[in-house]
Amino acid sequence: MKKHLKSIIKIVLPLALGGGILWWTYRDFDFSAVSHTLLYEMNLWWLALSLVFEVLSHVLRGLRWKQTLEPLGERPRTETCINAIFLSYAVSLLIPRSGEVARCGVLKRYDGVSFTKSLGTVVTERVVDMVCVLLIALMVVMLQFDVLRTFFMEKGMSMNELASVATSSYLIPGVMLALVVCIAGYFLLLRLSIAEKVKGVLRNLWEGICSVRRVKNVPLFLLYSAGVWGSYIMQFYLTFYCFPFTADLGFKAGLAVFITTSFAVLVPTPNGAGPWHYVVISMLTLLYGVSESDAGTFALIVHGTQTAALILLGVYAMIRILPKGSPSPNPSLYGGE
Repeated sequence: MKKHLKSIIKIVLPLALGGGILWWTYRDFDFSAVSHTLLYEMNLWWLALSLVFEVLSHVLRGLRWKQTLEPLGERPRTETCINAIFLSYAVSLLIPRSGEVARCGVLKRYDGVSFTKSLGTVVTERVVDMVCVLLIALMVVMLQFDVLRTFFMEKGMSMNELASVATSSYLIPGVMLALVVCIAGYFLLLRLSIAEKVKGVLRNLWEGICSVRRVKNVPLFLLYSAGVWGSYIMQFYLTFYCFPFTADLGFKAGLAVFITTSFAVLVPTPNGAGPWHYVVISMLTLLYGVSESDAGTFALIVHGTQTAALILLGVYAMIRILPKGSPSPNPSLYGGE
């Protein structure tokens, strides 16, 4: 009973949070503007091209993931890796962040890949992604410093206040405390009756995390990473050309809005629904002179289309994966646990 209750809470809370933010953001919005834009103003060709980059980003992520698994002695099929990525994003629409676990389960189920090792590579992947986000954010700050300063001032924050967080005297002690807790927890686990099993799991997890150091083709890994984030940027930027009110904003504006939404989706709602809309509308209206009605229309259509694409890719992945039925006939060939 408790297990079912937890599952329900994991689904309901993110939906309620995202729905609440959406309601607040669109509480006075005229939704007839959306249908008018869809029927008479949108350029669907640009939208279709942006969706090509959405698919490409997931394909490149799957190829990069396979590359990080190879140093661990794991040899999943390329198709399985890519379909697992497709499926993970669709699953995360239901329960945010659950897709990371789901895709590791797919590799374990169908190609016999060690679950803990693959989960470790996912952790590494997220660290690499965070580095990419920070590099893009740094570039945006350099290119659009005045624009971003205006945005934060409009929202009641100054750049000095944001900088003070990073230089706070409490930051380093806080990080050190967290590190001490993690180390203490690790040694405590070693003293439990299931120490050997736990050690094995942690060893596999750590091996997966460190896999990036043993990637055979580092330039290819970096190319995949650049391709993933370049595709994300192009996926978002090209949607500007779908609408007459954003077509002339330019690449710098697209990059600034994109990187801000990258932080907004950290809020655990399905595909960032709610926070994503709020950030896009705020930036387009406050910084780039787009009317609130047009900005709201842009956010609804773009986010709705991208979410629909994730659902379709998830369905495609299930169709491709499920007929294969049972897992690999000899999981040991793939380094199973």
